[in-house]
Amino acid sequence: MINQCGVYVTMRLLITWSDRGSAGPKPAHHAARPRTDRGPVARLIQQPDIGLYDQAWVLTTPSGLPLAQGLVDDLRPSSPNVRLVPLPVSDPTDHHQLFGALGPLLDTLPRPADLDVVLSAGTPQTQTLWVLLQMAGLLDFGGQTRLLQVIPDAFVPVPHPKPWREVRLDIEDFPEVRALRAELHRLRAALHADATGIVGAGVAITRLKRQLARVAPSEVPVLVLGETGTGKELVARAVHGLSRRAAGPFVAESCASLAEGVLQSELFGHERGAFTGAVARRKGLFELAHGGTLFLDEVGELPPRVQALLLRVLQEGELRRVGGERTVGVDVRVVAATHRDLAAMVAEGTFRQDLYYRLRGATLRVPPLRERPEDLGPLVQHFLGELGHTRLKLGPGVQDRLTAWDWPGNVRELRAEVVRWTVFCDARVEVADLSPELRDTTVGAATSGAPPADHLRPLATQVAELEANAILAALEHLDGNKSAAARLLAIDRNTLKRKLRALP
Repeated sequence: MINQCGVYVTMRLLITWSDRGSAGPKPAHHAARPRTDRGPVARLIQQPDIGLYDQAWVLTTPSGLPLAQGLVDDLRPSSPNVRLVPLPVSDPTDHHQLFGALGPLLDTLPRPADLDVVLSAGTPQTQTLWVLLQMAGLLDFGGQTRLLQVIPDAFVPVPHPKPWREVRLDIEDFPEVRALRAELHRLRAALHADATGIVGAGVAITRLKRQLARVAPSEVPVLVLGETGTGKELVARAVHGLSRRAAGPFVAESCASLAEGVLQSELFGHERGAFTGAVARRKGLFELAHGGTLFLDEVGELPPRVQALLLRVLQEGELRRVGGERTVGVDVRVVAATHRDLAAMVAEGTFRQDLYYRLRGATLRVPPLRERPEDLGPLVQHFLGELGHTRLKLGPGVQDRLTAWDWPGNVRELRAEVVRWTVFCDARVEVADLSPELRDTTVGAATSGAPPADHLRPLATQVAELEANAILAALEHLDGNKSAAARLLAIDRNTLKRKLRALP
């Protein structure tokens, strides 16, 4: 915020739930508030040592909106810029609802800001959630953050020097707090999974997004499998963006594009004089990615010697530059990707088994485009918007040709096709404007014959995938209603819950 003198200063912000209750009958344990008691929020604002706030945000549920307006009116003399923010929460005792509403709200708060949060207003669940958000580091807006408790009048002696206190909880190392922090990051990742740039809402992509939301907040290495052109780097960037390392660097390299000697230097760096042309010390990609994520594409192309060096870095968290004598510690999360069958390469002896197990801490499979035809339309519209040609329409028969084609180049091939349209088409794409292979595709006929051998998998794996897809499709169709989904699938609800827990 810039003041009248043109100096950039940190804003003072107060955020609180309304303490005025909601419409309807009051719970039996709620005692009537004395007429002289204006509530904890108004009492806090009146304290001379609190000072003025640049903004005050009052949160409320829809049922509490009329009464919350009274609190806003009471606050205006002390903080003229007061915002009343109704949140889509029907049950203020439901932690999941509360977090789902607060997550997007926190992203809209001004930065930088010194933030004061009133703990004394709202339900016990809202108060607990403020503490957890603070401990998880999600209330850091570039300034100081305080959790304030207003002491009830009945417990305040007269005179009292300060009828409020700052709540400080030194519980950083409690195992329960660490677990709750991890759960908060997982919930936040789930809320932001649709903002990763991964386009599509079909069963296969929905499942991938669900897996992303679970995997990203953890610290395990990730192995991304998928055919060429499916968008493996996009998935890797999503893992980084939804993780606690999102503020750190994201560094990417293709292991197939460099020779062995060059690749070793690129990954681990080199010292001056290590080889001809090494005129200065140079940091490698691991050091450049310190505190963030390193994406190694086409990891199946790594030479054996580099595989051994990579394994050491992953195991020890330290490396030795080419030509160097001392080790350098690095804190890096590795996301690897390949279109090759690493398990088969391990069996052949061309890929180290110990490195394979180290890389596949969590495995994400990116489905090929032929397995997600329902996403063709959204992808086309996404690419047209990206290229600035949203008015370009598809003529008769074009969508049928797109659906019938096998897309061996996957999403990359589709984007290249859309780019052609923006060059050769004015207002509408006709069948005659398509690439020759698309134009000549026989609609309604199988174009690829039997699946190639490298796509054949054990029967149990294929059956499990079909079952998972059926369950996810039923839940998506019924807006997540487990009881209705169980009836539709003709299974017991407990069976459905057990199968959901078993999904990756």
